[in-house]
Formats: sequence, structure tokens, C-alpha cells
Amino acid sequence: MKRFIPQQIRNIYHLFNAVIASIRFGFPAKKMKIVGITGTNGKTTTIEMISRILEGSGKKIAMISTIKFKIGDEERINKTKYTTLASWHVQKFLQKAVREKCEVCILEVSSHSLDQNRLWGILFDIVAVTNITREHLDYHLSMDRYRQTKKTLFAKLKETGTAIINLDMKRPEDFLKVPASRIFGYTTSKNKRNAYSSDNIHVVYADILKTSISGSHFKINGEQIALHLPGKFNIENALAGICIGKVFNIPVDSIKRSLGAVVLVPGRMERVNNDLGIDLIIDYALTPDSLKKVGKLMEEFKKGDPSRKLIWVFGSCGERDKGKRPIMGGIVASVSDIVIVTNEDPYHEDPKQIIDQIFSGVIRKYKKENKNAFRVLDRKKAIKKALTMAQKGDIVLITGKGAEETMALGDQRVPWSDKKVIKEVLVEIGG
Repeated sequence: MKRFIPQQIRNIYHLFNAVIASIRFGFPAKKMKIVGITGTNGKTTTIEMISRILEGSGKKIAMISTIKFKIGDEERINKTKYTTLASWHVQKFLQKAVREKCEVCILEVSSHSLDQNRLWGILFDIVAVTNITREHLDYHLSMDRYRQTKKTLFAKLKETGTAIINLDMKRPEDFLKVPASRIFGYTTSKNKRNAYSSDNIHVVYADILKTSISGSHFKINGEQIALHLPGKFNIENALAGICIGKVFNIPVDSIKRSLGAVVLVPGRMERVNNDLGIDLIIDYALTPDSLKKVGKLMEEFKKGDPSRKLIWVFGSCGERDKGKRPIMGGIVASVSDIVIVTNEDPYHEDPKQIIDQIFSGVIRKYKKENKNAFRVLDRKKAIKKALTMAQKGDIVLITGKGAEETMALGDQRVPWSDKKVIKEVLVEIGG
């Protein structure tokens, strides 16, 4: 029924609920510092890094992210498939965080929640944007509207609030114009550091030293920092966390230790141990931009060993931006030796049709269907096919689900974990 109600009418309903929830729970956001992280990609990893940095400095924190809820030492998995929950749940969570004497709460903020007024009643001390790339055009209809919706988070800053912007994303100047007491920008480009440094913008610049499958190394002001997470995009995520550490006046030694303690973020470039002698990786990448960045990283991993193959298993979510599907297929095919397109949260759509739409992009890149491209509807069978085709030294990359615990089939949420299924398959094939 809700599909036939105009979104504007539904947004009024969400606003009404947000007002009632804020009053019912006593505007708990006013009683601690609130940090909001938005963007298309990297939000969850950035929040994990921020939480470690703040906890490493002795602060008691709460957080809501796509993968989990946390209040102090208490953690539980987010099984809802929502980045930002309904206002009633958010306000109730914040009230509990206040009751547990948390000093800071970090919220992962989706564009849907901003458009739907779900965060009414919350003013932020710090907001950050990781990047803006193609996503959710089924909802926002255009990139300009999507970008404008993301910008509304910055309108929720307190007068004394701080804005943090990734200068390496497209059109960062759109966000640099927002009203804020302080503005931090972060970048891995010397040119952008020089272009944006001013009295109004404090730029944090990282000189990248090395990134490999096991981690990354970079320098800030001559101080070397090591991450267990690979890729330039994870260095960008770390820079957002470093900016927030600076806002809280946390010493650089403490920040370095905290970042070094982030061994993995579940479902984000997560390696799975195996006896096959392959690099087996799970990642949440599900947008054209995130697939492009992960693909570039895979190419770096393959350098120097032309015999090493990349086998990539992926799909696309149903009832979302259909236009991105062939684009995603082309991106994956351009860097992979073997492509396996499979099912991934179809909701009410026909999963075969989704796969065919992705596959059209694969074929355009390969010019024709060949032995290196496969449609496998059953996701477990797709994973098994990839693992049985892999030879020692190969890379098997499985993207789109990350650490999610369910798959959306119609209105049902059936139990599903890529990691658990991978381990089951490894047992079956003796790997």
C-alpha cells in the first residue's frame, strides 16, 4: 500500500513521528555530542575508525552504523538493512546512550533519512561527507537532488559546529560553502591541499607511501601512520577520522594507536582464511564508484604476476537505480578475468531480469558471451563456482552483501551471510 502513497505525503508522516519521538524521549541529542557521517561510500568504515579514535582517548561512545549498534561495551548486529533507523528507534537509542553516560554518539546518516525528516530534533556538533557518487537515483531521480539532500545534514550543524569534507570527491566546494564554525578538508592530493588551504579551511593532507593487500601506510606532517586496511579509499576514511580526532584535540600518538588497532571492518575488504592458497575477499561495494575503486585496487594486487586471475562474484539490489546495473557489469568485466553475476537482495523484482541487466554491461565489455562470464542465479552456487575455478595465487572477490545477515526476497528477510556461506563451501570442497 505504501508504494502508492506519494513520497511527500509519507515525509509528512515521518516528520510527525520524528517530532513526537523527540518530545517523548526528551530530546536526548542535546545531552551529548553528536557526530553525523554521510556520503555514498565509506561511511561505515569511517565510523568504525572514529569510534576507535574516540574510545582510544578514553571517551565513552555510542554509534549507529549499517552493520551494528553500540553503546559503551555493548554491541549488537544491525539486521534491519537500514543505515538510519526510524526516528522512534533513533531517539530511543539516544536516550539509552545518555542514560549510560556516553559522551559522544556517532550516527551514519543516509540520504533517505534526511529527505524523510527522520533526524528532526537532532543538532550535530560535527558532520562529515565522505564522497558523493551515483546511488539511489530511483529515489532522488537526479545527482543534483541527491547531492542537495546530502547537504541538508550540514544545515543541522550547531552554530559552534564543525564541517569535514573530502576534498578528493567531485565538487567539494558545494560543501565548503556551508555555514560552520570550523571547516576541515582532507585530501591525498598536493594540488588540492594547495588549492583549498586558507584561513577558513584547515586542510589535512596525506602523502601515500604504500598500499598492499595487507594494509596501507601514509604520512601526515611527517608522522607515519599504518592501517591494516588496504586502498586509497581507506586512507581517505582514516583522514576523516583524523580530522575528528583533531576537533576533539586528541594527540596524534593516540590517533595512530587507535587506527592501528582497526584490524578489520566486517564485510569491508575482509579477507577470509582458506587452504586453497587464494586471496578470498568480501566487500560491501555496490555502487559504480565503489566497484571502480575496488577494481583498481585489485589491479594493483595483480601487478607483477600475469598468471594471477581475479574472479569476481557480484549482483545488484532490486527496486533500486536500474540504470547503474549495466554500468556495474562493465566496470567489473573491465578488470576481471572471470565474472560471475548472481542474485543479491531482489526484493519484489525478478532476480533473473536484474542479472540480465547487469550482464548486458559485461557483454558490451567482453564484446560477446564467453567462457569467462557466467550467470548463476543461486548465490551459494555462484560462490562455489568461483572457489572451484580458482587456482593457487588467484583472487576471489565477492561483493554487494558485505557483513549483512539477511537477504531481501519480496517482503521476507531470509537469513544470509556471505562469510558463513563461504565457510560452508570451503568445507564442502576441502578448502
